[in-house]
Amino acid sequence: MGMQPIFFSLIIPLYNRPQEIDELLESLTHQRYRPFEVLVIEDGSVHDAKAIVEGYRDRLDVHYYVKPNEGQGFTRNFGFERAKGDYFVIFDSDCLIPPDYLTHVAAFLEQVPLDAYGGPDAAHETFTPVQQAISYSMTSPFTTGGIRGNKRHIGTFHPRSFNMGVSRNVWEQVGGFKLTRLGEDIEYSIRIQASGFKIGLIPDAVVYHKRRTDFWQFYKQLHFFGRARINIYKHFPQELKLVHFFPAAFVCFLLALVLLNIGWALGVSTGNCISILAKGFDGLLVVYTFLIFFHSLLKTSRIRVALLSVVAAYVQLIAYGLGFMQDLWKCVLLRAD
Repeated sequence: MGMQPIFFSLIIPLYNRPQEIDELLESLTHQRYRPFEVLVIEDGSVHDAKAIVEGYRDRLDVHYYVKPNEGQGFTRNFGFERAKGDYFVIFDSDCLIPPDYLTHVAAFLEQVPLDAYGGPDAAHETFTPVQQAISYSMTSPFTTGGIRGNKRHIGTFHPRSFNMGVSRNVWEQVGGFKLTRLGEDIEYSIRIQASGFKIGLIPDAVVYHKRRTDFWQFYKQLHFFGRARINIYKHFPQELKLVHFFPAAFVCFLLALVLLNIGWALGVSTGNCISILAKGFDGLLVVYTFLIFFHSLLKTSRIRVALLSVVAAYVQLIAYGLGFMQDLWKCVLLRAD
């Protein structure tokens, strides 16, 4: 990349979220590293953000586009085709970007050239307690959040599209997203790496990711993520690891716990086997719940957030597990399209 500063193109798909893009663009006005442009692509929204984006033209090199709805993957491709940068950085519209984000990325890439990268996410102090709890759950070592977005991730690192960068060279040689949703970022990462490009984590490239504002929205999102993992399996069977079955195993564990306790309450007995199993399973669940609570309390220093983190962790695992099992049964075992 030589002595010339890296020019970044920040690409943000948008769908009916004008308030979110306002907050995201406001955070970008505080970037200390200035060689960048912003491309906001409205993906067939009913509630557009044209007036909001236009209001930032005096503070950002921002470009606004409108296209028919195709989903986030193909909308990012639309941005790639129009970007001028050496590096394309993808953000979700529900992110806030710290002032030193691009400074950290540029410095890292100068020292360790990467063809594609990903970064971690965290909770901002302005997030609601529910959002902070969801953020904890999605980054916790006691949930599936602990297997991605950190230095100790399991297996090959796959950048996630809420905070992901690819070089222009990758775009020109590999192309863009082939899927528009259901694991499109993981599929893209696998294809980039299979083409011989170098992918890595930039630990300081942190974004504040709001994710969802309530647990029902969070449930629907994670159910979708569980289904996405099976979609990735259909394209790359070798990418389905034992750890991906953990949420489904957790759902089965809860079901078994309910049945055992019903049997215990009804007095069903086979040499006290059911009561022993019920007590053992209850104990495991209590220990697991307390681990989440105290770890979250240690991380956040807020009792309310720690309590909500337990709820968020259960919602995450149950939703992901059910989505995973649904499409495992439908798309793999029954071989439905």
